[in-house]
Amino acid sequence: MCTAAYNEVVVCDRRRRKNVRSTFSVPLEKIKIRNAKIEEVTKIAEIERICFPAAEAASEAEFRERMEAFLENFFVAELDGRIIGFINGGTTNQAKLPDEMYHDISLHKPDGDVQTVFGLDVLPDYRGRGIAGKLLAYLVNVSRERGKKAVILTCEEHLIPFYERGGFVNHGVADSTHGGAKWYDMQQWFE
Repeated sequence: MCTAAYNEVVVCDRRRRKNVRSTFSVPLEKIKIRNAKIEEVTKIAEIERICFPAAEAASEAEFRERMEAFLENFFVAELDGRIIGFINGGTTNQAKLPDEMYHDISLHKPDGDVQTVFGLDVLPDYRGRGIAGKLLAYLVNVSRERGKKAVILTCEEHLIPFYERGGFVNHGVADSTHGGAKWYDMQQWFE
């Protein structure tokens, strides 16, 4: 379990399964959320490699393919012109996120009713400051404005409380075997 002390943030590094200490703070209002650009694919893939184990991380080629298919669903968190995190996902008409969607771009339905979250990544030095929550809230709000009915995702057990604080409901263990991990279906319906 990760803990935090006054003026010091301790976050979990999932790849290494240990705590990472960071002692500087970033005012949340300094974080800018914006649409990603296709030319930022290398940086986005680099952040993914830092944030996820190799078995779970998407490659630069996979990100490029996704960005070409649904760039409108890629958002980055930026601090002083530097990308420090991002969120992305395709759209579907399904209530659950199947593993196949990560690898088969044809399953993305541009006019789908349900927004998915494929990944929410924040660089370790910037975790524990509300940046992931800000990215998630941004995607949820954009999805609602676009007339989507829901946002769905899968997460590991230790992240369930984070997503519940963001308005998601845990629907139990997912069918997913992505990366050999145990995943949970999380959903937020707007209607």
